[in-house]
Amino acid sequence: MKTEIKVPAVGESISEATIGEWTKKSGEFVKRDEIILLLETDKASVEVVAPSDGVLTTMVDQGTVVKIGATVAMVDTAGVATAGIQQPTKNTDATAVSAAATVPAKVPAAANFAADQVLSPAVRRVVDENALNAKDIRGTGKDGRITKYDAELAAQSKTQGGVGGLGATAGLQTVSPVTPPAPRTTAVGSRRVPMTTIRKKIAERLVMAQRTAAILTTFNEIDMSAVMAIREKYKDKFKEKYGTGLGFMGFFVKAAIEALKEIPQVNGQIDGQDLIFNDFYNIGIAVGTEKGLMVPVIRHADQMSIAEIELAIKNFAGKARDGKISVDDLSGGTFTISNGGVYGSLMSTPILNPPQSGILGLHKIEDRAVVVSTPKGKEIQIRPMMYVALSYDHRIIDGKESVTFLVRVKENMEDPSRLLVGI
Repeated sequence: MKTEIKVPAVGESISEATIGEWTKKSGEFVKRDEIILLLETDKASVEVVAPSDGVLTTMVDQGTVVKIGATVAMVDTAGVATAGIQQPTKNTDATAVSAAATVPAKVPAAANFAADQVLSPAVRRVVDENALNAKDIRGTGKDGRITKYDAELAAQSKTQGGVGGLGATAGLQTVSPVTPPAPRTTAVGSRRVPMTTIRKKIAERLVMAQRTAAILTTFNEIDMSAVMAIREKYKDKFKEKYGTGLGFMGFFVKAAIEALKEIPQVNGQIDGQDLIFNDFYNIGIAVGTEKGLMVPVIRHADQMSIAEIELAIKNFAGKARDGKISVDDLSGGTFTISNGGVYGSLMSTPILNPPQSGILGLHKIEDRAVVVSTPKGKEIQIRPMMYVALSYDHRIIDGKESVTFLVRVKENMEDPSRLLVGI
């Protein structure tokens, strides 16, 4: 019996997807619930599994854009696998069999591994960016597949004047006549690489946000001394109890939620001629991945403790790293926090994540000389300071509300005890 494999529905607003990578070859035997295809949508990668045991027949090439519901492969439960099977030769006598059993098999050349295989998007990117020839790369993956590590090693070897690929000439020493070095060229080349589905959607959303919203940004700075002291005091016990580190994001999420409760416009959005005010707090945390920026959402974060928020962030980070982020993980956010400080950013103006009306940008913590009030009067002290930025849609949020929101975040972070008593 043959079973069709169709592109699954992965979200209300998603009408098409891209064939990212076939993890199984056409003609290969697959098992039920085994991952056979990685789909790329405009929001996340989606795994497609085999509906039953059988032989896979792919019908659409990698990189093809397909509609939701389109048939892309078949699984034949009565089929016979053909992929990777060597056809017998006419010489099958006992002598030939004996000789084959005693003589070690010759290691095939790298081209035999790479000639008929389809490169994964990650491998293709490394190959294209470094102008490599896939046929020259020795694959170390299953069935001789070229892994990202193989491609990166080949690129590194190329820049050092070596031979691309793992062991392409391993263990062999050859003597060749000395030739003069080739003249160097200063010409700078360029490469044309098609945008991924996710990158195209990110580009569309960013342009749409700039075109449709009246985006302004207001700034403030936060003395991180109090939160850093709490973190230093409890980080070991926190990790021992919860299995994750005590970071700053949990504090910022709680501080932002208290500010959102006071200034509901920042947690709202515009829908046509109406304003929507959300009485729930789904906080998106911007995460940078190889495929682009993603914003997984911590749902009902106001009902969670700092420990639960940190565990949720850790879970999302792992899913993003492994390409397991789902469309549901990215949907339903009401406000976003983006931490450019992890990359060393001192100040930036974050862009809105439509249809949200506000985004809080965090930045690098840096020791600076500041004037502080003490019992003896004002003094100049060195304090760990962070610039924070609120980008907002001026159509729904006025300057007074935006500044007040950021001041409340500042107050909650500089005196975290306010979060405990709700003031």
